[in-house]
Amino acid sequence: MAQLTAVLASTHHPFYYKATTSPPEERPPFAAEWQRKVEAYRETLTAAAPDVLVMVGADHFHQFFLDNYPQFLIGRAERYDATFYNEQREFGLPTYVLDGEVELSRYLHEGLLERDFDFAFSHELKLDHSIICPIITVRPEADLPVVPVYTNIFAPPMPSPKRFWQVGRAIREIIDAWPSDLRVAAIGTGHLSLELGGPRQFGEHGPDPEFDRQAIEWLRDGNIDAILANVTHESMAGAGNATHGFMDLVLMMGIAGDGVRADYVDELDLFHTREMYMTWYPNGAPA
Repeated sequence: MAQLTAVLASTHHPFYYKATTSPPEERPPFAAEWQRKVEAYRETLTAAAPDVLVMVGADHFHQFFLDNYPQFLIGRAERYDATFYNEQREFGLPTYVLDGEVELSRYLHEGLLERDFDFAFSHELKLDHSIICPIITVRPEADLPVVPVYTNIFAPPMPSPKRFWQVGRAIREIIDAWPSDLRVAAIGTGHLSLELGGPRQFGEHGPDPEFDRQAIEWLRDGNIDAILANVTHESMAGAGNATHGFMDLVLMMGIAGDGVRADYVDELDLFHTREMYMTWYPNGAPA
């Protein structure tokens, strides 16, 4: 059977690439520390030596909009173009073409349907920065095939935090049952408290530092009971208008397991957001 060698959950910040690759005189003062933390985080994936990446993200209204926004979707393509024009223009992100792991996409999709998770699918999916940011941060070679999973964290009505957790548990079960000798890593990105276009966007810290502190603690400890008791769509909106991306981190915790403590945790306060980097090793830390 396949081996799940690592589960990574982090925030994604599209300005990381520009902040750390611009000429030294144009870099922000926090760029060096940011780069150091990301490169240390990258080593947690490298050590796991995966052959394929299951990648969880969300489309930022690039190809899905209010006329047709799926709650959950899986890519089933042989290749994926990545990075939209506005992401190149605003964030300086490079373009990519990523190979797809078609057999795992098929197996995962069918397994989710069998478990009553009615996923949409796409053979023409284009990837945006929710997938490309972690490629840049933890696998910049972009040399591994991917299975992209997209969730709805933007367009109400959205699934509940509990449903995200349940999807994560199902994905774990299916990966563990995949009849393959490949090594799989699951990588997902989302948000802690986050405000986009609102009055709290550019504060000294993220819009809700207390939510950030608690969220990191809950994720680190695998405490799904505390999350489900405290986190609702309304409470996330109160923490910042884009905080619903936290549900993707809950999904990743579901893949890691119930009550499983993270093996690696780091964070960085970036004046308007708190960045978080977390890794679990489901089958034990690499030597």
